[in-house]
Amino acid sequence: MTESASRKILAANWKMHGSKAMLGAYVARLKPVEAVELVLFPPVGYLGLAAELIGKMAPFVALGAQDTHERETGAFTGETSAAMIADLGGRYVIVGHSERRRYAHESDERIAEKAVAAFRAGLQPVVCVGETLEERTAGMAQTVVKRQLEAVAKALPSADYARLIVAYEPVWAIGTGRSATSAQVEEMHAFIRQARESALGSRTLSTVLYGGSVSENSAPGFFNLGSVDGALVGGAALDAERFVRIAELLRTAKC
Repeated sequence: MTESASRKILAANWKMHGSKAMLGAYVARLKPVEAVELVLFPPVGYLGLAAELIGKMAPFVALGAQDTHERETGAFTGETSAAMIADLGGRYVIVGHSERRRYAHESDERIAEKAVAAFRAGLQPVVCVGETLEERTAGMAQTVVKRQLEAVAKALPSADYARLIVAYEPVWAIGTGRSATSAQVEEMHAFIRQARESALGSRTLSTVLYGGSVSENSAPGFFNLGSVDGALVGGAALDAERFVRIAELLRTAKC
């Protein structure tokens, strides 16, 4: 199989935004896009309602949670297990987002445990990796990303690691309006693929997404790169019509 056959995904990370009214209006304007899987990541409290509203669009639109706990059950106030996410209709879960690494001080090892928990519950984890501006300036970008990936590779069976979706999100480009250059993205995505194939000992069909101030203006430059299979979109994904326009750009570039 070739890279062009990998899954094409556009994911919407709503972060801590949303309401029942917003969700209803959003789904009403959402349109399936041929050959592109749309994945919505609303706050976990809205997952059940989102599953009901999506209805017949479910084969073309999937749902996920923005985080999960690594344990199945227990006395962990305020946490949500992967099994609960699946029970609410989620099929995906983001782990290792830079905001979780920064504000919740999550280690590479804990993020790896969350990926394990996601697969155990039948979810597809999307593991975020990326460097800070200081790390990139110091020439450590690849070293940081390699460390983040290796922690997950050590925790997962090879079959699961091969199915992992990776989202490269340079921390300095998230919510800043700054985007990495095409050359920077191409270089890092190629590095991610090489690092995974090295860990697996064989070539694998990987899905690697880009995230970091993705918009209608910046998306074509990324989607035209052979190493980019889609995007994890933040602010621009809060508007359903903008999100669909970006998905159409992905379809045009890849299909």
